[in-house]
Parts: sequence; C-alpha cells; structure tokens
Amino acid sequence: MSKITFYEDKNFQGRSYECDSDCADMHPHFSRCNSIRVDSGCWVLYERPNYTGYQYVLTRGEYPEYQRWMGYNDTIRSCRTFSYQTSGGPYRMRIYERPDFQGQMMEFNEDCDSVHERFRSRDIYSCNVMDGYWTLYEHPNYRGRQYFMRPGEYRKFSDWGATCATTGSFRRITDFYWQSASTIIFYEDRNFSGQHHECMSDCADLNSYFNRCQSIRVESGMFMIYDHANYKGHQHFLSRGEYSDYQRMMGMTDCVRSCRMIPMHRGNFCMRLYERSDMSGQMMELSDDCPNVRDRFHMSEVSSCSISDGHWLMYEQPNYHGRMFYLRPGDYRCFNDWGASSPLVGSIRRLMDL
Repeated sequence: MSKITFYEDKNFQGRSYECDSDCADMHPHFSRCNSIRVDSGCWVLYERPNYTGYQYVLTRGEYPEYQRWMGYNDTIRSCRTFSYQTSGGPYRMRIYERPDFQGQMMEFNEDCDSVHERFRSRDIYSCNVMDGYWTLYEHPNYRGRQYFMRPGEYRKFSDWGATCATTGSFRRITDFYWQSASTIIFYEDRNFSGQHHECMSDCADLNSYFNRCQSIRVESGMFMIYDHANYKGHQHFLSRGEYSDYQRMMGMTDCVRSCRMIPMHRGNFCMRLYERSDMSGQMMELSDDCPNVRDRFHMSEVSSCSISDGHWLMYEQPNYHGRMFYLRPGDYRCFNDWGASSPLVGSIRRLMDL
C-alpha cells in the first residue's frame, strides 16, 4: 500500500497529514506543505485541487524542504498514487514533432537528459507512451515544470498538462528512480565554515555566490566542478561525501567557477572512440570501464568520439589518474570539444552511482 506524509513545516515538523490514496482536495488537511516523507509508492502531487496546476513526481524518500522536490512554492492541493513499474519491465515512448503523431518521430526506452541533443528539437507536440511511467521536464537535466505520463496517447501537449511544447528532458519512473534533488554545498573556508552556497543543478557562473572555495559537501548526487565559468578549465568529479579541505584533498586551487549536475543513469553504456577527428579512422566501441586505453586498443590517442548511452569520465593517464574530462551523450568531433588540449587518453570509466 502507498503511503505519504505531508508536513506544514520544514524538516518534518509542525502539523502533519498521512495519506494512502488519491485525494482531490487537501486544503482541509493542511494550509501549507514544506516537507514530505514518502514511505512507499509513487506519487504525483499537484499545486491545485482536482489534479491541476504544477505537478511533482515523488518516489520513496525524505524531502525536508519543498526545493528538494523542485517545488515552486509550499502549496500542495491534491495528490494521486500509482503502482510502480517494476525495474525489469519494458519502457517505451514515442515522441513527435507535430500534433496527432505527425512529423519526425523518435522512440525511447531510456532516460534522456537533453531532448535537444538527442531529438534536434526542443518541442514535443504529441507523444505515445506504450510501456512504463515517465516524467517530462521543461528544462534539460530534469529541471523545471514536471509532467507525469502514464501509458496512453497524448495527441497534443495540453493533454499532459503543458501550456507549450517545450520539453528539455524526460526519464522513466522505476524501482530505482532517484527523485530527490542532487545537492552540493560550497564553503569559502575549510571545515565547512564561512559563507556558503547550496546548488541543486547546473550553474554556469558561481562567481556571484562566493569568492573562493576551500571545502565542499555533496549531500546527494554527482557533480563536475570547473575552475572557470561556462564549464571550462580544469574539471573535477565529486560524488556524495565531505571534502573538508578541498584544495589539499583534490590538488586544485580555491577557484570554483561553474558546476554541472550529473544525471543518474541506470541503463546501458556505449561510447565509440575514433583515432581521427570528425569520427573517422579506426573505431573502437566501449561499453564498460577501461583502465588502460593503450593496452586494450593499442592506441593512446583519441581525436573524436560519439556517446550514445551513459555519462563517462576520460583521464589523461592510465588507471584513472591525471586530468579528467566529463562526457555526456552526444558527438565530440575534436578533442577540444570535451575540453582537452591534446588527444592523449589513458583511461575511461562510466559514471554510475559511485
């Protein structure tokens, strides 16, 4: 049986209300909602009564403040519960560039963190969900307004509650679905002291939030941080944990100017490496970690690559040492495209829930 508990105040404080079924009007039970605990089931919450307004998809977990479910405010007025799609079941969705299933079509059975990069369009006008439950997002990397999609035909974007066709990303709702927002906190001084800034998504310019960074706490998720704005310069990967003296532990300066949130990927991994630019010359396909590129492929230079599935880290040296470079799905026609100054690649690994 599904079970969710709503709290009026942050950190599961104040008046609470426990619910185990659909509710079209929650106003009599609480006046505001600032934290939620989902004990079981998949839930879709709505900003207005009768299942209208902003939607939020939540699965089992704790959400100590409304920003954790990417809420726009503390208003929840109705909710619905759905049974999980089992992790072994199929997922299949077709998206179309025009209403009534017309125009270009693409079929997906995995998460997509950037519709524009995969579909070459930001607009989805109709959709046919054949298997599984999905969530559509207004922006890339699973941000912005959310729309819950269950199996069925959606002939126009208003059928799933949207006011326009713009879609940035989408992902499956599975047993393993990890909905709570990724969170990283930057501190100006060591040992998590001084001025700090909390971030839950990509940020191209952190300069306005802090002057220096000497400690970092990653509460959830995975992030790449960069020493220049706009995701340039030296890159470093951080997973959940505490970095009390960031400079000493990571060997970088106290300059952190941008960061990317790395979406969770649970499906297949596939990368094609090419010895020449523009995906030409000898090609090698990789679907698992590679601690030594030279030993495995008899080459140490990769001039271009194409990633069809998963998120990856490239390293300058074997055994995952040296400068690192984050690569997400897409085509990289030259090594400069992933931020390297030379084609030298020593090792490669997949980014999973490390």
